[in-house]
Amino acid sequence: MTVWAPYMEWAKMRPAARFDLAGSNLLGCTLEDLAGGLDGIGLDGPNREGWPPLVEAIAERYGVPTDSVATAPGCTGANLLAFAALIRPGDEVVVEQPAYDPLLGTLRLLGANIIRFERRWEDGWAVDPERVRAVTTSRTRLIVLTSPHNPTGVLVPGAILDDLARLARDLRGGARVLVDEVYLDAVYEGRPPPAATFDEAFVTTNSLTKAYGLSGLRAGWVLASPAVARAARRVRDVVDVSGAFPAEHLARVAFARLDALEARARAILEPNARRLADFVGSRPQLEWVPPDGGTIAFPRVRGLEDTSSLADTIYREHSTAVVAGAFFDAPAHLRIAYGCDTATLEGGLERLAAVLDGL
Repeated sequence: MTVWAPYMEWAKMRPAARFDLAGSNLLGCTLEDLAGGLDGIGLDGPNREGWPPLVEAIAERYGVPTDSVATAPGCTGANLLAFAALIRPGDEVVVEQPAYDPLLGTLRLLGANIIRFERRWEDGWAVDPERVRAVTTSRTRLIVLTSPHNPTGVLVPGAILDDLARLARDLRGGARVLVDEVYLDAVYEGRPPPAATFDEAFVTTNSLTKAYGLSGLRAGWVLASPAVARAARRVRDVVDVSGAFPAEHLARVAFARLDALEARARAILEPNARRLADFVGSRPQLEWVPPDGGTIAFPRVRGLEDTSSLADTIYREHSTAVVAGAFFDAPAHLRIAYGCDTATLEGGLERLAAVLDGL
């Protein structure tokens, strides 16, 4: 059996941990967080191209026309729709490294020829357009990255995105740049607009999952030029046809309450980010590039080439989950999530400290 995304298989099948710092979702909302918007939910309705009120809410939120929106089953589903709309088997796709492995798995599933460019620790995980250019060819159809970066939380500046758009247009036949922006709404200082809103070379994907704690709705979307968005909608015809009507209704309710949901998220993430920064700064075994936002960070463990055994030890001995960096092609690192409740973060960091002290 082919395992398309080893990290995702691990994430879904791993045993539960008392202190879970491995899940990257924000602490989940309850129906009470959407209270007052639940009236009138039905089991059917007009949903041929996404439920129109939800499509309109997404378009209004990001200042794009409705024909530039394709709804999707979560951000991973949005990536699938966008990839399948843009590439065919054998097409060359350039992807960042480290990378979120469902991106790679989806491209493998579609038969892409994957070529990697490095985002380097010593460069602060920045995207270097010249490094991207060096691995592109006349056969490159798509460039793929995440911003904020998964797993490091580092944001790609607008000037670098501009360079990538020019690079994509200069390639023979033209190419696109897909930016997975699922953590973008959890950037609270200096948040840029979605890349797809300022250049047609971009396709962006997002969802209500990471920044708002609504993973159960599986409400994702693609923003792109009308032609690409329409192609993504045609791909959905052979994936799941349309979204679940009650989920799309609840997603529309969420968009009407995004200010309150963002305030809730910010009240969780900002103090947790400060606590994690204090922890990393106090530990001689750790070094990092601080994340610009999101729910995850990616410290390096000094003196270890591979943290897999450390992650296993902290789970077995302390029922605490972190993600080994090997899942992201950076084995000396750990991915630590901080979108959880404070008690979970504190308990997990205390146990991580005990394991680090024993190195």
